Amino acid sequence: MRKDVRILLVGEPKVGKTSLIMSLVSEEFPDEVPLRAEEITIPADVTPERVPTHIVDYSEAEQSDEQLYQEISKANVICIVYSVNNKKSIEKVTSHWIPLINDRTDKDSRVPLILVGNKSDLVEHSSMETILPIMNQYSDIETCVECSAKNLKNISELFYYAQKAVLHPTGPLYCPEEKEMKPSCIKALTRIFKVSDLDNDGILNDNELNFFQRTCFNTPLAPQALEDVKNVVRKNMTDGVKDNGLTLKGFLFLHTLFIQRGRHETTWTVLRRFGYDDDLELTQEYLFPLMKIPPDCTTELNHNAYLFLQSVFDKHDKDRDCALSPDEVKDLFKIFPYMPWGPDVNNTVSTNEQGWITYQGYLSQWTLTTYLDVQRCLEYMGYLGYSIICEQESQAAAITVTRNKRIDLQKKQTQRSVFRCNILGGRGSGKSAFLQAFLGRNLQKQRKVREDHKSLYAISTTYVYGQEKYLLLHEVMPDFDFLSETDLACDVVCLVYDVNNPRSFEYCAKVYKQYFMDSKTPCMMIAAKSDLHEARQHHILTPLEFCRKHKLHPPQPFTCNTAEAPGRDIYTKLTTMAMYPHMAQVDLKSSTFWLRASVGATVCAVLGFAMYRALLKQR
Repeated sequence: MRKDVRILLVGEPKVGKTSLIMSLVSEEFPDEVPLRAEEITIPADVTPERVPTHIVDYSEAEQSDEQLYQEISKANVICIVYSVNNKKSIEKVTSHWIPLINDRTDKDSRVPLILVGNKSDLVEHSSMETILPIMNQYSDIETCVECSAKNLKNISELFYYAQKAVLHPTGPLYCPEEKEMKPSCIKALTRIFKVSDLDNDGILNDNELNFFQRTCFNTPLAPQALEDVKNVVRKNMTDGVKDNGLTLKGFLFLHTLFIQRGRHETTWTVLRRFGYDDDLELTQEYLFPLMKIPPDCTTELNHNAYLFLQSVFDKHDKDRDCALSPDEVKDLFKIFPYMPWGPDVNNTVSTNEQGWITYQGYLSQWTLTTYLDVQRCLEYMGYLGYSIICEQESQAAAITVTRNKRIDLQKKQTQRSVFRCNILGGRGSGKSAFLQAFLGRNLQKQRKVREDHKSLYAISTTYVYGQEKYLLLHEVMPDFDFLSETDLACDVVCLVYDVNNPRSFEYCAKVYKQYFMDSKTPCMMIAAKSDLHEARQHHILTPLEFCRKHKLHPPQPFTCNTAEAPGRDIYTKLTTMAMYPHMAQVDLKSSTFWLRASVGATVCAVLGFAMYRALLKQR
């Protein structure tokens, strides 16, 4: 909401503009009225909306046209004052003032107008019959107020309506000619309904209505008040209430009713609580709350964020198969302004036999987004209403910023849950296959992936010493002459070569010597396509000799040309090296280092499957 409101009073001379301001301030009619009142500021604590309000007078005798134009450009709302007993001043509203104001304001952001009929104490009749056609002709006019500066009639109301026209404008919400809400308002309220519909059954039940009421207005509705609301909807439409809950149509009808009855503030309170600005766009402050990420720190989702995302998954997994079908994914992202996940996501995370994103794959994709682009994650969580549903100040509360990696190395332990492994190797060495194998896809399944649906990332969980961790694989495009900071920044490096191609290892050797030989990042050599004949590599040293010379673990044979899903031991080893870089060199020759990690992984995989089955049964 605006931090302050600026009200400008204009009109013909002698209609009582200055008297209205002075009567408001002194609460009595002034004996002497100057040509123009000084600008006054009403402090926030004495205004109904708790917003500082500046009231500005205009005098033709004291001010030039240029000064008037400046004031019009600065005003948030303009009161055009006329005298109810002076027909000429009424005519000037349409012949002079409205055209003048419209010429001086941008067509797309017109300032709201209020028509003020002063000196109502001098006549017994109302000017409304003359004014109503003017109001119908100009949509910029918010309302009309008849008042009297002399007997103080409707003075406070006049300035309240002016303030309300700025803070709770009708224009963005409602079209008076069509007598219905504008599309942008319907779109915003539809998102609010879907976020509030916690079980996604298309109805707001009493619990959901009470949560919504408490969220927006800090107070629950009494049971009778809830029934009264539903009865109003029932009386006006047949499909507004279903199974004793409010449908989307009923929800939209209620807001239309609020607006038609002049209670715009109710709808605006709801809209602003859910992050919308005066143009019915989600604000930058709402979507992108401030977050400081120091260098060498990473971003992860915390426990509460995962619980929230699990609830979102459950809400949209209609058939309870622990996977999201294409229609269920579309339904989940209906409240987004665009589809955030492309077809590459299905080749970045785990899917079921039908190629649908599994529960684990869904959480993995969120983990990846948080790690790679935390601002994008904040934006997505904003669309889903995280801060509202979880009653947090902002979605920044969903993010954990890990401590500096240097501290982890010094303390020889880490609290991080996500580890990045960059995959490097020459063209055709098997990098993409290595990524897809991590998601349980053998060569036969990989051949079905369309070229334009491929991904340079793969993420899934591994278990190290009984702890579940995320391993994020990133395929680095082979460009030996230039590797960026991003290509080099990771927790563990995987150098892949094709055992069947005699020129393949050369690239790995060069990259290692130029970029990683003197770094503290642990490296592993992968002998890919190990099911094929092993050709002699055109390098001065064999891969095994090279690894021994540089104190690297021997090349790890790997193939995804298998009947079943490829083995996962290699990924557990990579995660272990990422978690314990200080031990990767020391324990290279110790088979127990890998054995301890692998046994932990096997036990946890079994436990994980049992828990998954239990979760499925529970659902």
